[in-house]
Amino acid sequence: MNFIKIYIKITLLLLLTTNIELGYSQVKNIGLPNAINYKRLAYKGGTQNWDIDQDKNGNIYFANNEGLLQFNGTTWKKYRLPNISTIRSLKVGNDGCIYVGGNNEFGYFKADNKGKLIYNSLYKNLKEQDKSNINLIWRIHLFNNQVVFQSFTKTFIFDQNKYKIITAPSKFQFSFLVNGRLFIQDEEKGILEYKNKNLQTISETTFFNGTEIWEMIPLNKNRTLIMTLEKGLFLMENGKINTWKTEANDFVIKNTSLGGTLIDNKFIVLNSVLNGIAICDLNGKIVQRLNNSKGVQNNTVLSSFVDNRKNLWLGLDNGISFININSPFTFFDYSYNLSTVYSSVTFENNLYVATNQGLFYHPYNSDFKDESFQLIVGTNAQAWSIEVFGNTLLCASNRGALMIKNKIVTKLDDIGYFGFRTLPSKPDYVLGLNYTGFSIFKKTADGIVLVNRVKGFYEIINTFEMEVDDDFIWLRMAPYVYQLKLSADLTSVAVIKKHAALNTSLPTINSIQKIDNKVYFQTNNKFYRFSREQNIFFKDNNYTKLFKNIPHIDAVREDSQGNLWYSFNESLGLLKKNTSSIYINIIAPFSNLKGSLVKNFISVNVVDPDNIFIGLIDGLAHYDSKISDEYIHKPKVFITNFSYLGENININQSSNTATPHYEIPYRSNNVKFAFSSPTYENQENVRYSYRLVPFENDWHPWSTLTIKEYTNLREGDYAMQIRAKNGYGIISDVATLNFEILPPWYRHVLAYLVYLLLIAALFIAISKQIKSKIRKNKYYETIEQRRLYLEKEAKIKHEQHELEKEIEKLKNDKLQIQILSKDKELVNNSLQVAKKNKVLNGIIQKLKEIDNNQLDEATKFQISKLNKSISKEVNNDKSWKDLEKHIKNVHFDFLKRLKEKHPTISPRELDLSTYLLMNMSTKELVEIMNISSGGVELARYRLRKKLDLNKKENLTGYLMSI
Repeated sequence: MNFIKIYIKITLLLLLTTNIELGYSQVKNIGLPNAINYKRLAYKGGTQNWDIDQDKNGNIYFANNEGLLQFNGTTWKKYRLPNISTIRSLKVGNDGCIYVGGNNEFGYFKADNKGKLIYNSLYKNLKEQDKSNINLIWRIHLFNNQVVFQSFTKTFIFDQNKYKIITAPSKFQFSFLVNGRLFIQDEEKGILEYKNKNLQTISETTFFNGTEIWEMIPLNKNRTLIMTLEKGLFLMENGKINTWKTEANDFVIKNTSLGGTLIDNKFIVLNSVLNGIAICDLNGKIVQRLNNSKGVQNNTVLSSFVDNRKNLWLGLDNGISFININSPFTFFDYSYNLSTVYSSVTFENNLYVATNQGLFYHPYNSDFKDESFQLIVGTNAQAWSIEVFGNTLLCASNRGALMIKNKIVTKLDDIGYFGFRTLPSKPDYVLGLNYTGFSIFKKTADGIVLVNRVKGFYEIINTFEMEVDDDFIWLRMAPYVYQLKLSADLTSVAVIKKHAALNTSLPTINSIQKIDNKVYFQTNNKFYRFSREQNIFFKDNNYTKLFKNIPHIDAVREDSQGNLWYSFNESLGLLKKNTSSIYINIIAPFSNLKGSLVKNFISVNVVDPDNIFIGLIDGLAHYDSKISDEYIHKPKVFITNFSYLGENININQSSNTATPHYEIPYRSNNVKFAFSSPTYENQENVRYSYRLVPFENDWHPWSTLTIKEYTNLREGDYAMQIRAKNGYGIISDVATLNFEILPPWYRHVLAYLVYLLLIAALFIAISKQIKSKIRKNKYYETIEQRRLYLEKEAKIKHEQHELEKEIEKLKNDKLQIQILSKDKELVNNSLQVAKKNKVLNGIIQKLKEIDNNQLDEATKFQISKLNKSISKEVNNDKSWKDLEKHIKNVHFDFLKRLKEKHPTISPRELDLSTYLLMNMSTKELVEIMNISSGGVELARYRLRKKLDLNKKENLTGYLMSI
């Protein structure tokens, strides 16, 4: 940012030293000044705006149909009169009062201690008999420390709290303050002067009876311009009144006048009913016209006002317009039939402009007429460039290569062309760059003719970045630069080389340009030339140093004066070459063009220092470099509003006013700031930066935001700092607002003092308590030891008891295990007995199968005795019954719970459950239950079904859980 500041200062110094004689304000007679139109939707008021004024802070005020409008460059505010009437007149006083006049109401607005404009009625201070028949207050003047309110019937002159009334002899029209003299027009008496507290007649002014005088403007001490509604303009000089027979008078007679104003004692603004405004010089020659088709949104201009920056405000019948007349720039836009401009040139008293719609022209002489550009027939297509070669114009167009003579088009080639360059080694020949390659043209006495198309280079060309030196043609088509050499007969390309970089450290080539008849290659502001002998690019230190502190440029073009124009970041800059061949960098004036330039095209046509034409995406800009730079000023910034919970303060705090200090309770520690800069030209490029010290040390990035809020601030002293940067890159002084967030009651100084006292008291109390506790502790220590002894003894007894219980439990567990073991042993014995009985039954069966008939009696007897003995042994065996009895006794609780839970279970299933609980295998169950293995599985299945178990539940586990 520092280099920009340095260049701006250099620019200011240069312009001040070279253009000091030009003065402050200059109205140009070529092109249209930039205009900003505000519709009623923007300012939220009525359509008509009858009067305009400005306060010392730069705020603009408008007398509007719906009240008083205030505009600070960012926001609009509206203030109504008590009777909701229209406001017809206003005047800002040196005391900060804004005097207004409405319908049967007049007074002033003044800011209260919170900055809000409060209306104070002077009408209500009138005596009752003086309030009748007033109607609208049309004019207000500050005259000899008095305030004058003028209606059609009466004029009130207020001197503090006293007032005087002047009644109209017949009917007042309007009043005027001219060189410290107060004039009022009467319908029958003519022009009257209020002098020595009386109205005095001005001779020979009854001529104006029957028409309304809307303004009287002092041209000098003895010469006054009188502007009437319908009769035209008149000069009152040395007591005589004559018609001002000028171009300005013709305009007023034709369009009806609604007054006007004076611009810097050099130009006169003429308001009209039918045709906007005209601006004329002091000789009555019109230099500028603005109307509905030329910048202004409405043709009926009710009021005009020149602000403190010598720019013009218009109060319209419908809306408000701001005209940036104090600028070296004017514009030719769509209203002149122009669209995007790629190139322009002056030739034979005409200005030719190549646009996306074709080639247009406008007569160019000392008296530049306010007329639209005309299309040259046969060029209605994209035109890329227009150039002069000798006495011939050559246009590169989508239609082809077009020669223009006397505004008549001759097509030399029907391929689309980007542009043309003279061959330095053969000045009679012109090289044309077309969409598919190159062509050769020759200058003749009758104009330019096509010689041939160049063979050997067949790339599709999409750009016009071409320069030619004595040896080569240089063509840049990203990412390459082509180095081409034509054959001696100019019919073909003999050499083609491609370069992707200047060297290993600079991998790209951003632009090619011709300066002082030498071709330069540029990357990151480093300039190189090509050495044919060494076949390398070498660095040029002079231009590299010249562009060292300039932002990274996109392209450079040299004009006819030797100045260097460069583009960067959608902006334009100028290195102006002075008589000592020293370049002065100028950036600020062109900041207004940011975003409006045609990308990758520097279209600058320097006719002379007074007339420089610059191509834009929406027309053509005219730049007069000799106009004084006093329009470039340091902006002001204001903190306009400061609000927090329950308070809303309008403060208009700037860097040049005393800094108030605000104290805010902690519960309101969410604060909000609004700020603005009354910079009305190039308003869209005004940026703001802010910081809250000490909450943040770094400035916030520049932005268009005009509101900032901070929440949950801690107590302490703060300084809100705001600065603004206008469209020229100039930064304002810092506006500061100091405030303090008071601490909450529990963090107040008195609270901390109370805390210290409480801590001290607490310390004393604790100290006493400790001493008392020590004494008590000594008393209780013995008791505590006794208690601990008893607790320890009881604990030992408890542990002993628990140990005994544990031993008992272990014994029971061991006994249970023994019981289960005995159960298992009993079962095994029973199984053995069962096996024995089975064997014995088998023996009995075998004995029965013996055939007794074959045995003798003794044998039969022995067999019978053996059979009976075995049967007795089998029948007398009670092991199964003893086993069943034992199982039922041991597992009585289990069988009881199972029966209670499943009442439908059978005795046989109870036995099976007991056997399963004892973890008997299927083989053992077969033997003990005397059933097959299939019968065991069927019994299991039925038992599971009786117990309502699903397939995933374990039967034995379920029984064990019971």
